[in-house]
Amino acid sequence: MPASTDSSAPPAGLAALAERYDPDVIDVPHGRGLVRLRAPDQGDWDARLSDSDLQLAPAREGDDPDAVITADSATWGRIANDVRGGMRAFQSGDLRMRGSLHLGVGFLAATTGSDEPGRLAFETLRTRSGRVSIVSAGTASQTLLCLHGLGGTKASFLPTVAALAKDYRVVAMDLPGFGESDKPIGAAYDSAWFARTVFDTLDALELDRATLVGNSMGGRIAIEAGLTDRDRVEGLVLLSPALAWLRDRRWAPLVRLMRPELGLLQVTPRPLVEAALRRLLPVAPDGWAAAGVDEFVRSYLSPRGRAAFYASARNIYLDEPHGNDGFWTRLAELAPESLFVWGLNDTLVPVGFRRHVEKALPHARHLELNCGHVPQLERPRQTHAAIRDFLRRA
Repeated sequence: MPASTDSSAPPAGLAALAERYDPDVIDVPHGRGLVRLRAPDQGDWDARLSDSDLQLAPAREGDDPDAVITADSATWGRIANDVRGGMRAFQSGDLRMRGSLHLGVGFLAATTGSDEPGRLAFETLRTRSGRVSIVSAGTASQTLLCLHGLGGTKASFLPTVAALAKDYRVVAMDLPGFGESDKPIGAAYDSAWFARTVFDTLDALELDRATLVGNSMGGRIAIEAGLTDRDRVEGLVLLSPALAWLRDRRWAPLVRLMRPELGLLQVTPRPLVEAALRRLLPVAPDGWAAAGVDEFVRSYLSPRGRAAFYASARNIYLDEPHGNDGFWTRLAELAPESLFVWGLNDTLVPVGFRRHVEKALPHARHLELNCGHVPQLERPRQTHAAIRDFLRRA
């Protein structure tokens, strides 16, 4: 759709992208979004997005963009001439993105000019659990549904969507409470509740079954879904999955008394949140990891997102390990074929958990990688190759 501009002429590459904006490919939250397109050698330009069109104009001082995309003019030109150029440039580091990955990557997807089936697309599903935001690509009959970790969003699986969409239909969802999905106050935010939201999402997608790919908390949710309804889960790919603690949880009595809803009242300055997070998760100033930090900060600074984060973290800590309903007791009943991917440098879910999983599930497959807690971002090539191999054998 043609873009509206003022009298200043934008760089040719940006103008070409704006001319082919397809609003059907992008889901613009609240109907409006501002993506700043930065070309250091030709200035900053603002793409104002709506559900129907895009307006491109020189950036105005004082406007606060939802996302910032930076590349030199040559890179913008290559992106304009290659329908997959935007994601390739991001993955190679020639293009940098900060702020909302939902809108930033959505802009790249909506300006490819591609109309092929299975193209990368963002949308909001209406489910029994409320509105669920997804990104998807691919047209194959076998579907992978990707579930992110605590504090993350569907953006952590964008490399997975790009890598596997040729052979599978790949869908990554924002779990309720995170990203662009609804954030209900007072929801349980435990593994059983999240598993129901996964099945509600499958229903909205009109899918009977799918393979679940889960990282961290998403892995725990995938396991719960596999324990809840074997018939709907074809297989499980578990990337550093959150598992019930085996050591003494001395703070459990206090944590049980804590109310996640207090997050609605907390006012935390953004610089303090960013500083604390970067101490816990040192990252380079650009790339997937830095963009992932932005995703977390955006969600955490919203009252509902903060309350959902606290509730989810509380339930991970309180996950009962033993007893009739304990995690490790029930894990032995897990029927879907499973692949566990462990990070040798993971300090959140140490690789030592592998021996406990092997005892409970002697037939599960395992892979150890030289990475931390997010294998699909830190070691994407090895992780995606392992997923392909697992799916072929399964």
